[in-house]
Amino acid sequence: MLPLILASASPRRVDLLAQIGLKPDRILPSDIDETPLKAETPRELAGRLSRAKAEAVAALLTEPAYVLAADTVVGVGRRILPKAETDAEVRACLQLMSGRSHRVYTGVALVSPKGLSARVVETRLQFKRLSAEEIDAYVASGEGLGKAGGYGIQGRASAFVIHLIGSFPSVVGLPTYETLQLLRGAGYTG
Repeated sequence: MLPLILASASPRRVDLLAQIGLKPDRILPSDIDETPLKAETPRELAGRLSRAKAEAVAALLTEPAYVLAADTVVGVGRRILPKAETDAEVRACLQLMSGRSHRVYTGVALVSPKGLSARVVETRLQFKRLSAEEIDAYVASGEGLGKAGGYGIQGRASAFVIHLIGSFPSVVGLPTYETLQLLRGAGYTG
């Protein structure tokens, strides 16, 4: 059996793979430019980045493998929210999503001996109207740092969600159903 390489350093993705009975043989994060292209939609960005990450890591390998990559993008309309790196970015994202609907797109891509296969999973969410105190407390928790859209649904932000249509694991960072389908379709039996 060829090894499964996860092209991501995300512990959440490792946990989600474990939930469906999979353990990567290696974790080899990709190093690509994640800057959105001009006029690129959130859906297009998630798909492009997941494919680019899988292809970049596959190009580094000297032997065949299954290379799995994912990228999560949060969008409000056509606007792409950042992967929040500062408290100010977390605050701005939460203020924008407060009382509104948004979409989370997670692209998942697999490079295998059969070639490249990929999917983009869309999940629609609505946040409750957040008070200034709720935003302050969430920012102070530090949970939103490093996360697309400035929040992690698997933590305190779960209390902000009024409505979710789609895949909960995809919002966390990896659509487990689609991931397993890609792997099985490519012949991975691990």
